[in-house]
Amino acid sequence: MIQSVQRALRLLEAVGEDERPVSAKMLARRTGIALPTAYHLLRTLVHEGYLRRTSSGYVLGEQVGTLQSSRGNRSVLNRARPALKSLRDEVGGAVYLALYQDGEIVLADIADSPSTHQVDLWVGVQEFGHATAFGKCVLASLDALSREDYLARHQLVDLTPYTLTDRRALTLGLAAQPRYLTDREEFRIGTACIAVPIQTPHFVGALAMSERARRYDGMLTRVDRLHRVAAEIGRLVAATY
Repeated sequence: MIQSVQRALRLLEAVGEDERPVSAKMLARRTGIALPTAYHLLRTLVHEGYLRRTSSGYVLGEQVGTLQSSRGNRSVLNRARPALKSLRDEVGGAVYLALYQDGEIVLADIADSPSTHQVDLWVGVQEFGHATAFGKCVLASLDALSREDYLARHQLVDLTPYTLTDRRALTLGLAAQPRYLTDREEFRIGTACIAVPIQTPHFVGALAMSERARRYDGMLTRVDRLHRVAAEIGRLVAATY
């Protein structure tokens, strides 16, 4: 066994067992690690993001949560991918899976093909949940406090002349929890999108499809199919958690 790794893990466990920040001296006493060694290990764990140092002591860092959420996301994607591809082939448009993770709306997967209408959504898309159908769908599925937290941290940028930037109007629309959400050229001129929620006790997300804006009315006939696939994905990924 590598002793330094064991000691670092003991420090992580000791921090995780306490709801309050823990000082280096207290951690050294709890783990039986010499204080100078504890300082070196704590500094490394902070540098790597597994711990965070506050004025009162050490707390778990963001990287600890990332380990579990990344594992969960991979399982979600593995289980959902076949359903996404099947839906893409059926509707003839690009299909998207979005997840709510650590306070952000993450575009987790896209099922498209050379024959589908291409939309570049990867870069910066999580900053503009107000302008995408799947972003609005995720926000509508959140509780009021989580939704307000997201909106407080993200500016309602007018990406196109059709983007809704009135926070009150957006909040009222989301709170109504409509059966589906839409984006009619709000994110990209020439592109329309519809989305439905995916919800389980431990999972919030959205399933969406996009097409050229002129085909918007035809997309609405796919809402029931989207709901059925979203329910299927919800059942498939429920076992992940």
